[in-house]
Amino acid sequence: MSSNAPRQPIRDLRFFLTVPHACSYLQGREATTLFLDPQESHGQGIYDSLALLGFRRSGRHLYRPHCEGCSACVSVRIPVDAFAPGRSQRRLAKRNADLRLFERPALFDGEHYVLYERYIRLRHWDGDMYPPSREQYRTFLTLEEPYSRLLEFRLGERLLAVSAFDRLEHGLSAIYTFFDPDPAFDRRSLGTFAVLSLVEAAHREGLPHVYLGYWIRECRKMSYKEAYRPLEVLEGRHWRRLMPTGSSP
Repeated sequence: MSSNAPRQPIRDLRFFLTVPHACSYLQGREATTLFLDPQESHGQGIYDSLALLGFRRSGRHLYRPHCEGCSACVSVRIPVDAFAPGRSQRRLAKRNADLRLFERPALFDGEHYVLYERYIRLRHWDGDMYPPSREQYRTFLTLEEPYSRLLEFRLGERLLAVSAFDRLEHGLSAIYTFFDPDPAFDRRSLGTFAVLSLVEAAHREGLPHVYLGYWIRECRKMSYKEAYRPLEVLEGRHWRRLMPTGSSP
């Protein structure tokens, strides 16, 4: 178990709570979100400290769940040096060896948006982000901060996927990945490959963790995060190794 001691004091920061709203992941439940006052600085030091405490970024908002009587959302991260890809993940990496990766600032790009729009319309037509729009995309995935980045995945000149991530002092934080919804590319499992690519990038840069956001044991859509082993979960201010199902601590 490891503790976190944020370098940037956070006691004087202002936070707000949203009104209760329908939970996006667990049917029949209400959710409440704690978020940093948008007027506060989003400097690297503050973000680094809040990320250690389970905060995530969406556009210009830093937030975390704060639901009364529910602790289903658990922050998870991959310890880079200890990560051991499984057989299927190794095969997947080889299958995508023909892709070229390019890192770019998190600025609006028309080509990116066209791919995002197709992805949302065909894969997430029943979700909170439907219908997609340029303004929604800008608000969600663009940010003029040096730590906010986009990773392109190309097959030749064709754009297959874009992964939004943040570069923190103590790791890379995966924000969102969208990819070509054409069934011809399903075998590439581009979402999984994007995470593997971030792990590889963190390893090259000597960063200890890749943050995957929130994992909910009861939510089938979140189950893919269990495939990355080992995985650490946040409990209070401490991160601990998640034991495989059926294992003893």
